[in-house]
Amino acid sequence: MFDFGATLRHLRFLSPLILLDEISTDTLLFGLQDPFIAFHLDKALVRKYMSPLLIGELAPDQPSFEPSKNKRLVEDFRELRATVEKMGLLNPNCAFFILYLCHILLLDVAAWLNIWYFGSSVVPFLFSAVLLGIVQAQAGWLQHDFGHLSVFSKSKWNHWVHKFVIGHLKGAPASWWNHLHFQHHAKPNCFRKDPDVNMHPLFFALGKTLSVELGVKKKKFMPYNHQHKYFFIIGPPALVPLYFQWYIFYFVVQRKQWVDLAWMLTFYIRFFLTYLPLLEVKGVLGLFLLVRFIESNWFVWVTQMNHIPMHIDYDKNVDWFSTQLQATCNVHHSLFNDWFSGHLNFQIEHHLFPTMPRHNYWKVAPLVKSLCAKHGIEYQCKPLLTAFADIVHSLKDSGELWLDAYLHK
Repeated sequence: MFDFGATLRHLRFLSPLILLDEISTDTLLFGLQDPFIAFHLDKALVRKYMSPLLIGELAPDQPSFEPSKNKRLVEDFRELRATVEKMGLLNPNCAFFILYLCHILLLDVAAWLNIWYFGSSVVPFLFSAVLLGIVQAQAGWLQHDFGHLSVFSKSKWNHWVHKFVIGHLKGAPASWWNHLHFQHHAKPNCFRKDPDVNMHPLFFALGKTLSVELGVKKKKFMPYNHQHKYFFIIGPPALVPLYFQWYIFYFVVQRKQWVDLAWMLTFYIRFFLTYLPLLEVKGVLGLFLLVRFIESNWFVWVTQMNHIPMHIDYDKNVDWFSTQLQATCNVHHSLFNDWFSGHLNFQIEHHLFPTMPRHNYWKVAPLVKSLCAKHGIEYQCKPLLTAFADIVHSLKDSGELWLDAYLHK
């Protein structure tokens, strides 16, 4: 299935000018070509749906390259992209993802068998909650693979399985994930364009520039100078159980995504029917909330360790490579880190090549590092615990910047 709405959302964030005639759809525009290629598998199919977006053509004497973009860097990145394609790094190993799905399903069954065999006392109950928390986190990373079309060569196959993984294994709508996540990829850490930083300014003051701006305007929705403390209360523990849990139902009903709602209901029906005979109503509800609590902590720490400590500002309309590098960082490669983060410890490579299957990130990383070194761009890679600590440190720093501006500017 081709998601025309998703394409429109991508284009909305990428460029104020779109050229879609026969010649320009091959090159599009220097500023638009890279994200277009990055997001789509079947580019010929997408171009069919893009013809209504044609608004004009540049005159032959007009420049097709925006001055805010680094032309040489853009050209070098496209050479890198061509090398990546020749190396076959965009080709998935389906066995990897089948085994990954199997390990999730086995843990899911093990959680039920544990309570069925050992009973519902505290220790088996907590152990099953941990197993189910692992299932939810790992299913979250797996649905991310299908959502990015990085498992199958056909887009529609990825979309079909994506609905099963995120809907039946997690109880969330694929349409909701697509709506938010591709906006994030198009303009990561760009305020008012990346929904992942919409927590500014209502809950947190993010980024040096935005925090100072907030202070200068004398705005105080929260005591931001303490945000590195209350992050531990309203951040990791609360996001999934207190916000996502109700919002996803609001989203599918408000947008009439009835297929997604049906998939979601199969998760809740299965969960309650399988655990109700073992735990009764209070026990099932307690288990469900505890699992969501574990998942929420896991999800927030992993997803924010690559972004919150990085540059957060308004969109400056720079080239694709620079946009991704200033908003992302990596965490050291290891078997545990790869598994724990769903390979999102390779956030830089993932953002540059979002359709690349995750098992190939480590192969392209040296090439990306070389390109960064050539152009003097910092390639950040750090230990896992340091990445976690940097979330708190960056919140503390931006909170102090806000307070200083609020009091003295």
